[in-house]
Formats: sequence, C-alpha cells, structure tokens
Amino acid sequence: MKKSNSNFGILLITILIFFVLIELFYIGYYVIYKKSESIYFVGINALDTDINNNYVTVGSNNNNDNHYEKAMVSMYNSKKEKTFEKLYNVGYNSAFFGVLIDGENIVAIGSYEKTKTDHQESIRRALIVKYDKEGNIIFEKDYGILDNSKFTGIVKVGDDYIVTGQSVYKNTRIGSEKGGAILVKFDKDGNLLWDKTYGNVKESVFNDIIISNNYLYVIGNYEDYYAMIVKYDLDGNIVSFNDYKITDELGFSSIVSVDDYIYVSGSLKTGAHDTDAMIVKYDLDCEYIDQVSYSGIGKERFNRLIVDDYKNLIAIGTMMSKASHSGKTYGDYNYDGIIAKYNTDLKNVDLVSYGDERNDFFTDVKSINDNYLVVGYSSYEDGSYMSKFISYSSALKVLGVE
Repeated sequence: MKKSNSNFGILLITILIFFVLIELFYIGYYVIYKKSESIYFVGINALDTDINNNYVTVGSNNNNDNHYEKAMVSMYNSKKEKTFEKLYNVGYNSAFFGVLIDGENIVAIGSYEKTKTDHQESIRRALIVKYDKEGNIIFEKDYGILDNSKFTGIVKVGDDYIVTGQSVYKNTRIGSEKGGAILVKFDKDGNLLWDKTYGNVKESVFNDIIISNNYLYVIGNYEDYYAMIVKYDLDGNIVSFNDYKITDELGFSSIVSVDDYIYVSGSLKTGAHDTDAMIVKYDLDCEYIDQVSYSGIGKERFNRLIVDDYKNLIAIGTMMSKASHSGKTYGDYNYDGIIAKYNTDLKNVDLVSYGDERNDFFTDVKSINDNYLVVGYSSYEDGSYMSKFISYSSALKVLGVE
C-alpha cells in the first residue's frame, strides 16, 4: 500500500512539473517570440516650418498594446523643444505622409483603416486632419473612390486646401475608369469642393504638388515605370502634361519651382536591379529641358527636393548598396541617407552620404537659418526603427544628430 501511494505521488509530481514546464514555455514564447513579432518603430515622413522656425513633423509609430501603426503629429518650438505630440487613435492602422502649417493650425494628410472590415481586408481610406496649435482636432475627413486611398501632398490656395494622392482597387492587377491618381480640393472646414482623377489605372499616383504662376503642378507615377508631370489651372482643369520613362515604381516624388522652371526628383532606372538618383528640369509648360543623375553602387533615389534662400536645389534621399551577393542571389542590403546640393543649371555643388546606424533613411528636409534640417528614421540591431533629426551646415557638414 505504501508503495502504491509512493508511485501515485511520483506521478502527481511529474504531472505538475509537466504543466509548469508548459506554462514556462508559454510565457517564454509570449515574451520572446511575440515581442520579436512586434518590432518597435517610430518614423517621420514629412516636415514643415513656419516663419518663426517652429516646426512640425508627421509620421507614425506602433507604441500601443495592439502594436497598430498609428498616425502621429508632433510640434516643436525653435529650440527643438516638443510642445505636443498626438496620435490619431481612430480606427486601426494609420499614417500621415504630408503636413502643412497654416497660421496657427496644422493640416496633416495620410491614410487609415477606419473600420474592423477595413482592417481585416487591409483597406485604407485617404485622411485629412486639421489641428489647432495645442494639438486639438478642428476637423477630420476621409475620402475614397475605390478600395485603397491615400493623400500624399498638400498646398494652400486662398483659404482652401488642395491635396494629391491615389485611389485604386485592393487587387493591384485591376485597373479602373474611376480611380488612379487623385487631386482633391477641400475648404478650410474640411468640406469637399471638387475632385479630379488622372490615369485611371492601377499604378497611377500623384505624390506631390506646388503652385507656380497661379497654376498647379503635380507629379507622380503613371504606369509601368512612367513618371509624369501635369499642369492644372486652379479649378482643376488640365492645361498640359508630360511623361518620363523609365523611372522606378515610385516615379517622381518631389517638385519645386525656381524662376520660370520646374524641378522634380526621383530615380532613373538603369538596370534590372539598379537606379540612379535624379533631378529633371522642365519649363512652365511641362516641356523637358535637362536632367542630372547620381550613380552610386546600387539603388539610389532623391526622395525630396527643396530650394534654399540662395536658389540652390537641396535633394535628400537614400542610397542602397548590396552588402553581399553570390551569383544571381542577392544577400543583405545596406541603406544610407544622402544629401546633395545643385545649382539651377543642375551643376553639382556637393553630395555626401550618411550611414550612422544599421540602415538610415532620409525622408524630408528644410532650410533653416542657412543650415539644413533633415528628418527620417534609422534601424538598429534589435530590429527597431527610430526617428532622427540631422542638422547640416550650408557646406553639408553634420552639425548635430538628435
């Protein structure tokens, strides 16, 4: 009898140890594996400044219990002290891609998953949100023609806003007569005034917009690596257009005007895997004049283009190089930020690269007090992505990193 009780006790202890091990395995799985599934990131996509050198950034982060991507807007004073930061907590995943300081207010644009169905089907709606100087929402509006929509660029016309973007089917192999690149006008209260579409195909997108000589100039990607530039009047009627081949899949991404010329940035496709960072010059009727490109050792592109106080073109972007390869199988890639200065004749003044962390991505730049403030994000060894501010001198020397 004693022997039977002893065997029963051993069995009971074995069962308890088994369940303890299962529990420890579950805890280890949840803490280690699940944590690795939810890599922390905070990224900046766009920057704007006012006449007092206050500035605002927009982007997204996933610092929440569900690890959803949440659109984020942050305001800083001239001393780079953060005065507020707000997450757009409506719906599920969201991100801001562009921003405009309008007096005491801030207008951010992007996309979001509004409903549970949107989230389950990975469908996003274009989004425009207006904030006051304290970060309180004045209005929020979404927009869409087809399944997936986003806003990418914004300008102010009088008291109104004109935004660029895209609205396409979720199935990117299906074209449409209704969607494509979009141009939308809202009044100061967020009411829709008019909308236009261009391209009517699955790849068409407008990435950026400017106003020059009382006309709208918008740029983007048309189809099959064709970039485009389109001139509209202020009522949204097409005046002229031109296309450019062959670029990468993003097409033209940024546009500025100097005197009577238009300059756009992007990348020139040079092979099956490689591209060169590029700036193209047009006249005010969208007629091609000239171009310049930068060739590194892999894929390069200029993401953003601005004009400084001395009419220099300042371009920032990314340079991707192959870290290793074997035969036709490419290994890991390294990403470095690049900043370049050109004059209006597209003569290169200077170009430098930045490679501080594992990977660095430059997304926007502003000219402030004869220096240049670059924003973007970097990846680290633990897999996280963190936003970054880099100050450059007029000679493109790094002054500070935050």
